[in-house]
Amino acid sequence: MDKKVIFAVAGSGKTSEIINRLNAGKRAILITYTENNYKHLRNKVMEKFGYMPSHISVMTYFSFLHGFCYRPLLQQKMRTKGLYLKLPAESVTRARDKMSHYRHSSGRLYYNRLAKFLDQTNSYGDVINRLERFYDQIFVDEIQDFAANDFNFLMALSPAKTEMLLVGDFYQHTFDTSRDGNINCSLHKDIVKYENRFTTAGYKVDKETLKSSWRCGTTVCDFIRENLKIEIYPTNERHTGIIKIHDQTFADFVRSDNNTVKLFYDTHHRYECHSNNWGACKGLDHYEDVCIILSKTQWQQYENGQLYKMKPRTKNKLYVACTRARGKIYFAPEHLFAAHMKT
Repeated sequence: MDKKVIFAVAGSGKTSEIINRLNAGKRAILITYTENNYKHLRNKVMEKFGYMPSHISVMTYFSFLHGFCYRPLLQQKMRTKGLYLKLPAESVTRARDKMSHYRHSSGRLYYNRLAKFLDQTNSYGDVINRLERFYDQIFVDEIQDFAANDFNFLMALSPAKTEMLLVGDFYQHTFDTSRDGNINCSLHKDIVKYENRFTTAGYKVDKETLKSSWRCGTTVCDFIRENLKIEIYPTNERHTGIIKIHDQTFADFVRSDNNTVKLFYDTHHRYECHSNNWGACKGLDHYEDVCIILSKTQWQQYENGQLYKMKPRTKNKLYVACTRARGKIYFAPEHLFAAHMKT
């Protein structure tokens, strides 16, 4: 069976690649991490078929992990009560052969250790059998956000006798499905080593199919390559603009324009305007022009051509923000928006 991971660039058509592989004759499951992308994938399936086919499932990762993998196999035996959605306290035993390592005193399972619990109970084979029984195709989107035990779990599924396609963009790694101590803590530090993990697990690495962006034009791609040092090229030659906002009048005009979404690092809820946060807009595909608001330090990095020196997670979030733009990108210092903070 074909086992492949496609490394894509932003706006290259990851969703379309998955949707185009669906057909009426194959049972398929689509798994993704974020709620945004879950809704997006589900809508695209319905657009293709005109309804939600009974032979196609779309699930968020933890719904899949708990509802499809764990609950039918182990819940009755373990008498658990769902997932505990906070990280374990430092005082929780690190002994992986103790149930208290996996289960909170409330009876709920620690979400970040459920994948490891399936391994500890030798359940991977049973999970694979269930996948083979119910599905002909397995698609996993947003693969770059799978971390810690969850990444190991996905690698362990490769022997399944089904078609498997994993899709993601290494540089859109802005969130982790979970964390658990130092497990895979350096997973995203080196792209070559990251790719090798998939090869070792039995997945064919494809970096050609989705290597150019339909969404981002020439101007935006050139800016990203030059300033963030991330390789991205446009599918079509299309020039827009990168515009620096220096004065209050211009900032006020852009702020009041609801056709231009304002993207803040993580505080968009504090401002009176049409806005979102850098990382939270991942998976959204309907923006035309965007205005990216930078802190004092970030603005200095922008002015000095040193955005690529940001911390990796911050740079990845900025990459997500930049690649939402089909049209122009405005950059503005945060202080020009201070007068419009909510009271």
